Amino acid sequence: MVSYFFVFLFLGMMSYICVYAYQNKEEMFNNSYNAEQQILAVQNRRGSIMARGGEVLAETVVQADGSETRKYPYDSLFAHAVGYSTKGKTGIESKMNYYLIQSNIPITEKMENGVQDKKNPGDNVYTTLDVELQEAANRALGIYEGAIIVTAPKTGEVLAMVSKPDFNPNEISEIWEEVLADDESGVLLNRASQGLYPPGSTFKIVTALEYIHENPSAYTNYGFTCNGSIKIDGSRIQCYHGVKHGKVDFEKSFAKSCNSSFANMGTKVDWNSFNGTLDTLLFGKSLPFELDSAISTVKAGEDLTVRDQMQTAIGQGETLVSPLHMNLITCAIANDGVLQHPYVVDHVENANGAVIKRYSSSGRTKMMSEQEAAILQGLMREVVETGTGTKLLEQPYTAAGKTGSAEYNSERDSHAWFTGFAPVEDPEICVTVIIEGAGSGGDYAVPMARRVFDAYFREQ
Repeated sequence: MVSYFFVFLFLGMMSYICVYAYQNKEEMFNNSYNAEQQILAVQNRRGSIMARGGEVLAETVVQADGSETRKYPYDSLFAHAVGYSTKGKTGIESKMNYYLIQSNIPITEKMENGVQDKKNPGDNVYTTLDVELQEAANRALGIYEGAIIVTAPKTGEVLAMVSKPDFNPNEISEIWEEVLADDESGVLLNRASQGLYPPGSTFKIVTALEYIHENPSAYTNYGFTCNGSIKIDGSRIQCYHGVKHGKVDFEKSFAKSCNSSFANMGTKVDWNSFNGTLDTLLFGKSLPFELDSAISTVKAGEDLTVRDQMQTAIGQGETLVSPLHMNLITCAIANDGVLQHPYVVDHVENANGAVIKRYSSSGRTKMMSEQEAAILQGLMREVVETGTGTKLLEQPYTAAGKTGSAEYNSERDSHAWFTGFAPVEDPEICVTVIIEGAGSGGDYAVPMARRVFDAYFREQ
């Protein structure tokens, strides 16, 4: 009996190892200790990475002497999203390495190439990235540091992802030592997905959602008189530049981005319930995205001091959010409360154009009810109609969003934020902008978002 037990135990372990190896074959293949990568690199020529329109974003060029060079035709434009494959691998180059280094051409062609001592062409990866939108976002961000991410809320497709400062992946070997020596620039960091920033007033979307959740039929009765600041238990919150908003209801508090009113709300909500809302919105969790992304954090709970409650309610204090995460929350609002998980790879083809694998959104997460999403859609529309986002008015399309001016040091310098969607009636695109140290979101981030919206609707 003992021998049978050990036989079954051995078979169980072998079955587990086989299943695990199959389910995690790409991760195991990409392990730097896996020698199979070097073997395939000798047999196959690394495949290309393409934009959604078929434009080449990365390719392997064979020199006259037979040597290979990885070429990025758009230089720095897609640096963080596509990544690089020299000095390690990042971005799509890393995540899709399993396919880029494989060759799924017919065996007869492989045999012929073997006879001729030629390498097999690797598989090609087609992304969801749109060249024109990427160029528009890059031009909009200009000389500023920060990030812009553009997504399709109904499908989860990532259409553009720009991060600055950037680098030219064609020159990564030449600049490598310089980049490693520079501890300040963070040039290799994809700020769109890995950057963490205080969200400022864009977080009022979250606070508003919690207040609506707790007061589904009474939130419209909310009222507050803003004198430019609020002081409770010795803790004082000031509106941006000390602006006095006067008598505000719930809608006007949101549209005018009244810090005093939202700090007041922060002392009224149930912070245990707020914790549940934050959990549903994926705070403190890994985001469902194939590229590396940061985990957003919020200090919340029933043990918060009044000061912490007020600071957190307006997106300050210890709250840190990635632009990607803020974009996903916006997508859920635009998509009637449901987040369609984002993805950046559409499909893989062999060198002959045969589809090897198709990708789509990995799933859906319900972040709020359809009714709550509709209320937030209306609030965000009002921001554009009468609030801090009026620079999006008088366009051929309707837009909705939320601005933010997020303080990040004792001198009260602030990052400029905007996150929103268009058209309001049937959202097709979500745009999130963060500009480091620029100041007002309404003055700086909204015009940048408008340029991206303009480019999208010109394409339609």
